[in-house]
Amino acid sequence: MRSVLIVEDSDSQAAAFRAYLERDGTTVDRVSSGEEALNYLACKLPQALLLDLELPGIKGMDVLNHVVREGLPVPVIVVTDHSSTDVVVQAMKSGAFDFLTKPFRADRLRVTLQNAIRQEELSGLVDSYKEFERERFHGFIGASAQMQALYRIIENVSSSKASVFIKGESGTGKELCAEAIHRESPRHGGPFIPVNCAAIPRELMESEIFGHVKGAFTGAVRARDGAATQADGGTLFLDEVCEMDMDLQSKLLRFIQTGTFQKVGDSKPTTVDVRFVCATNKDPLVEIAKGRFREDLYYRLHVIPVSLPPLRERDDDQLLIARNFLKRYSAEEGKDFASFTREAEAVLASYSWPGNIRELQNLIRHTVVLNKGDEVTPQMLPSPLAEMAAAIRAGQPQELADQSESAQRVVPAESGDSDLIRPLWEVERDTIERAISLCEDNIPKAAALLGISASTIYRKRKSWGIE
Repeated sequence: MRSVLIVEDSDSQAAAFRAYLERDGTTVDRVSSGEEALNYLACKLPQALLLDLELPGIKGMDVLNHVVREGLPVPVIVVTDHSSTDVVVQAMKSGAFDFLTKPFRADRLRVTLQNAIRQEELSGLVDSYKEFERERFHGFIGASAQMQALYRIIENVSSSKASVFIKGESGTGKELCAEAIHRESPRHGGPFIPVNCAAIPRELMESEIFGHVKGAFTGAVRARDGAATQADGGTLFLDEVCEMDMDLQSKLLRFIQTGTFQKVGDSKPTTVDVRFVCATNKDPLVEIAKGRFREDLYYRLHVIPVSLPPLRERDDDQLLIARNFLKRYSAEEGKDFASFTREAEAVLASYSWPGNIRELQNLIRHTVVLNKGDEVTPQMLPSPLAEMAAAIRAGQPQELADQSESAQRVVPAESGDSDLIRPLWEVERDTIERAISLCEDNIPKAAALLGISASTIYRKRKSWGIE
């Protein structure tokens, strides 16, 4: 059932519009002013908006600009008593879907609304496909389902002012995530200030965050603004926040609660407007239980949790990222590497990557710097991947080759025994399942050895009814 909001100050006109639409089963709500329209849209979104431009108080054009500025997925059809071309042109340029000039027929209204709602639905489908297909997002590289979900979470939390708590293993891209949240947020024009709480000596941490005045301590020969002041109007990112000293945690808690702090050696409070994003590769609840992290600070920071998936759980992203790094470092080092051999990709896909993206990045740079050629082979990969490559060469590829060869065996037509000819999908299924078994259920590894993508295997197994 369609839903439409009518914004019309004339009771008689609104009643006529309602009668036109309700005959088709459309749910109709009506408000009579621009203020009421904005309040309505803050709580509920109709499928279309029928908007009179001449309203008391806030004008219809202001309501239209609000819808466009906020990116609300609501097509707007403007209604005007005027036949002025300038009014219509201004509304259309501002983002209106269509316009109606009073008086108009009921069928014209129904068709216009139907077209507006249909186009919005199609736009949503296109956007969802684009979103699913994204391989890059604010520095992230990854097309897996896990990363698509992460991209959507970042977009959803960015518009909020609430604190974000990012958790993830070392090397998964926590600072990249924090910066993506900042770039997507309304604060993107302000500063993004990162502070690594594990890399700064404890005796300097308070000054690093809050700053100090001249003479506050030995060596403070001039006043200095801290990260909190530098981040005013933007985002303050506290990386490895669980490493912060307990005394400083108390001051940070007060800063979060009040928005004010005191520089080291200063008696006057400083007020700033910052959004807090923090991260850790530790379990904060374990740190709380051990008395190393304040529980009240944790719940102040842990308003919106975001978890980053480790690289080993990201389907085919290992190869996608590896190819990107290979291209980048080959250009930087003046090398000719353009791709990996199939065997090298199998090794990369089967490795567990305990160091995540950072480990993969360092490994590709190491490989490019120490080798020459246009294709990376397993022999070029450093330990422990070199040992894995040797193990694969020693056994699994040959077994896969034998299975593939038997699957492709052709029965002579003159044999007359049609029972020996199996459906192609069965041969394909058995070959893929055999490969998965030989690779100890490591689907990305099996896919690389078969020369297909892991997503192809997942899709085919689903069509065969295999979970």
